[in-house]
This record gives sequence, C-alpha cells and structure tokens, in this order.
Amino acid sequence: MERKIIDLKKSVYELCSGAPDVAAILETVGFKDITKPGMLATAGRFMTIPKGASMKKINLENIKEAFIEQGYEIKE
Repeated sequence: MERKIIDLKKSVYELCSGAPDVAAILETVGFKDITKPGMLATAGRFMTIPKGASMKKINLENIKEAFIEQGYEIKE
C-alpha cells in the first residue's frame, strides 16, 4: 500500500490535485469553500493548509488529526 503523505508546505491546489480525497477531508474540518467551483483553481493555488487554518481560525492540530485518521502522515 502506498504511503499517503500530506505536505503542509504545498498549496491546497497541489495537494488536491495529487489526492482527490484531500478536498473532502478539508471540507469536513471547516474549509467549506474548497468545494466551490473555481476556489481550488484560484485561492487554492497560493493557499497552504496552515495559512488557510489561520485565516479561517481553524485549529491546525484538528486538521492534522483529521488527516492522520484517514491514514496520512504529516510532513511539515
């Protein structure tokens, strides 16, 4: 089985392009706009998960935990 790694330095666009389930996980932790048409292609190109978490006031540890629960390793 391939290891799933989430690199917090990559843009949300890069992460979602590489693994389609990333957008769904982000939506469940509070990034509701990520699934809106065009958001990923615009804001997602420069936004990282830590930047987005700070902007939306979402606890980064909760986001990391959600990815770990889905079998991801966190790379910071």
